[in-house]
Amino acid sequence: MTTNPAPTHTTSTDREAAVVEIRDLRKSFGSVEVLTNITASIKQGEVVCVIGPSGSGKSTLLRCINLLEQPSGGTVLVDGIDVTDPDCDIDQVRSRMGMVFQQFNLFSHLTVLENCTMAQQVVHKRSKAEAQKVARANLEKVGLGDRADDFPAQLSGGQQQRVAIARALSMDPELMLFDEPTSALDPELVGDVLAVMRRLASEGMTMIVVTHEMAFAREVADRVIFMDGGVIVEDGHPDRVIGDPQHHRTRTFLKRVLDPTHVDPEADVDPDDERRSRIKEAELSARAQPQLPGDITDPRF
Repeated sequence: MTTNPAPTHTTSTDREAAVVEIRDLRKSFGSVEVLTNITASIKQGEVVCVIGPSGSGKSTLLRCINLLEQPSGGTVLVDGIDVTDPDCDIDQVRSRMGMVFQQFNLFSHLTVLENCTMAQQVVHKRSKAEAQKVARANLEKVGLGDRADDFPAQLSGGQQQRVAIARALSMDPELMLFDEPTSALDPELVGDVLAVMRRLASEGMTMIVVTHEMAFAREVADRVIFMDGGVIVEDGHPDRVIGDPQHHRTRTFLKRVLDPTHVDPEADVDPDDERRSRIKEAELSARAQPQLPGDITDPRF
C-alpha cells in the first residue's frame, strides 16, 4: 500500500495548545441520544475531517462547538474558554469562528459584497470602506472578485457557497467549521469549493470539516475521525483511517462509499441502521425550523 506524504500545510510536529477541546460531550434530542461521551481535541493549524454515515451525529457535533446546539452534558473548550459555561460570552467566542453550512444562508436581498460586509460592520465595528476592502480581498481569494455587485440568485450553487466562505473569512476567524459544504452542489461545482478549502488548509487555517469527500479528506486532512451511532469509532491519520481502517464498521462504510456498485447483502446487514435512523430523524425534527439569524447583528452569520 502506498503511503501519502503528510499534508503540505503541516510545518511542525510541535503543535500549539488545542484550539478546541471536547470532553465527554453528550447530546440528546428528547429520548434519542445523538452524541455519546465524545472526547477529541483539535490543535492550531490542524485540518480534521469528520466522516461517517448519515445519522452518526457529525453535524450535531459541529453545531455543539459553537453552541448552535446546546450540549446535554460534557464540556467544549474553544481557546480555553468553556462555551457550555452559562457565564460564557458566546457571541464573543463565535466572533472568532467561521461556519459554512450545507445551505448557503446568504441574504437574498443583499449583494455579494453587502453579504460579506454587514457582520464586519456590526460585530467588528469596521467602517464601510474597511469592511469592503476586507470583503473584496476575500472574494478575490475564492475567485469571485468580479461578482461583488451581483445578488445571490444570479450565482450558481457553487458560487454561492464560495461567497459564504468569503463572508466567514471576512470576520478573520481563527477556526473554520464546515458542515458538508459540498453536499447540496451539483457534482461539477464541487471542485471549485474544495479548491478554496485546500488553499485555506495550505495557509494554516484550523479547520473541522464534516464531509463525504473521501479524496479531499485523504489529501488534505491531518486527521480523520470516523463517527457512527453518535460515537467516535476511529481517529487517526487519513492513511490509517481511510487507507487501512482497523474497525469493521469503518471498513464497511468505506467499502460502500468507495465502491458503491458492490452489493454484498450478508456483509451489509448492519444492526445499527435502526439507531442511525432514529438519530437522523431526531436531528431533522430538532432543526425543522430554519436556523436563520433573528436579526442582522447575529455574529453566527
